[in-house]
Amino acid sequence: MSVTSALYTGISGLNANGEAMSVIGNNISNVNTIGFKQGRMLFSDVLSSTISGGSQIGRGVQIQTVENQFTQGSFESTESGTDLAIQGDSFFVVQNTSGRYYTRAGAFSFNKDKTLVNPEGYQVMGYGIIPSSGLSDGVLKPIDLTNFATTPPKQTSTVKFVVNLDSTQTTPTLAWDPANPVATSNYSTSLSVYDSQGNAHTATVYFRKTADNAWDWHVILPDAAAGTPGSTTTPIDGTLTFDATGALTAQTPLAGAAQNITFAGGVTAPQPIFFDLGVGATTQYASSSVVSSQTQDGYYQGTLTKVTIDDKGYVNGVYSNGQLQKLYQVALAKFSSTAGLSKAGGTLFEETLESGQPLFSDASTPGVGKILANSLEQSNVDMAAQFVKMITTQRGYSANSKTITTADEMLQEVLSLKR
Repeated sequence: MSVTSALYTGISGLNANGEAMSVIGNNISNVNTIGFKQGRMLFSDVLSSTISGGSQIGRGVQIQTVENQFTQGSFESTESGTDLAIQGDSFFVVQNTSGRYYTRAGAFSFNKDKTLVNPEGYQVMGYGIIPSSGLSDGVLKPIDLTNFATTPPKQTSTVKFVVNLDSTQTTPTLAWDPANPVATSNYSTSLSVYDSQGNAHTATVYFRKTADNAWDWHVILPDAAAGTPGSTTTPIDGTLTFDATGALTAQTPLAGAAQNITFAGGVTAPQPIFFDLGVGATTQYASSSVVSSQTQDGYYQGTLTKVTIDDKGYVNGVYSNGQLQKLYQVALAKFSSTAGLSKAGGTLFEETLESGQPLFSDASTPGVGKILANSLEQSNVDMAAQFVKMITTQRGYSANSKTITTADEMLQEVLSLKR
C-alpha cells in the first residue's frame, strides 16, 4: 500500500543523507591532508512507479556517485627543497612493489638508499638525462642518486681574461726575463688550471708594455715539464695590440691557437689549452691595471653537496667543485578524465577504465603544468562550504525521519479503525 511505500521512501532518504554525512566528515577530517581532493555526494531519484492515469510516484532517492573534485589547492611554502607541488592538473608518479600510483602530495625526501620517496616509501619516478643535450631520455625510472655521489674532474681547455692595462705605464728598464718575471713586467695575475686527474696547477700571466698601444704577455706554469710550453725555461709568449681608443684589437698567438702544456704524474700530456686575452673586451685606459674577469673551464673531482629542483622538474646536483649537473627530470602524468581516478588511500590514485590511461610527460612540455619546489599543495576542502552542506544534510536526514514517523502514525490510524 502507499503508506508502506512512504516508509521505504523515508528509509532511502535516511540512508542517502547518512552516507552524504560520511563524505562531508571525510572531507573535514582531511582539511590538513597534503594534496587531498575533496569528494561530493551526488543523488538521483529511484525509478518511479506508475499509477492509474499514467501518473508517476517517486520511490525515494539513491546515491548516484561520490565524485572527487580536482580543483587546485593553495600552496604552502616549506623549508625542504624536495617538497614539490604542481601548478596544473597533472600528477606525480610513484611506485612500490605492488604497482604504480599517482598523487598530488609532493612531500618527498631521499631515503637511506638515496632514492626520492614519499612518506610511505613509494619511489618517485622520473626520467634520466642525456649528457650531451641535458634533456630527459624519456625512460621512466626511480630518482636514485647512488651513481651521482661524485662528479669526475675535467681538464682545463680554455682560459679567458678580461683586464685593463694602465696606459700610463712605461716599459720596464730591464728586458723580459722569465727568471725574474716580476721585475721585468708591469702587471701580473694568476689562476689555477686543472689536468686530467683534477690536479690544480698555478698559471701566472705577466703583462709588459713594449711601446704605445703595444704589450707583451707571458704565461708561466711552474709545474710544466722543463723545456715544454709554459715552463719557467720556456714561457708562452705573445703580443697585444690596442687602438687609439684603448680597445684590444689583436693578440698573438691567436685565441684559437692551442698551447700544448705537459704536466707530470701520468696525466694526459700534452694538454692543449687555449689562452684568450679578451680581444674586444680587454682595454688599455689611463687607470690602474685590474682584472675584470678571469675564467677557465676545468675543475677537480666534486662531491654532491645539495640537490635542487627547478620549475621544469629538473633534479640538479650541486657539487663541491662548483658544478651544477642535471641528474633527472621529475615525471608527470595527465588523464583524460581525472574524475574517473580511483582513490587508493595515502593520498594516492589509481587509473581506471573511466580515467583512461596516463599520458606521461614532464614540466617542460607545454600545457602539462609547472613544478614548484619548497612548496606543498594543501587540501582543497572549503571548510565553510562543508559546514553549510553539513547543515543541509542534517536537515534532509531529519526531514526523512519525519516521513517515517508520519507514515507510522498513518498506519496506526489504519489499525485503530477496527476497535
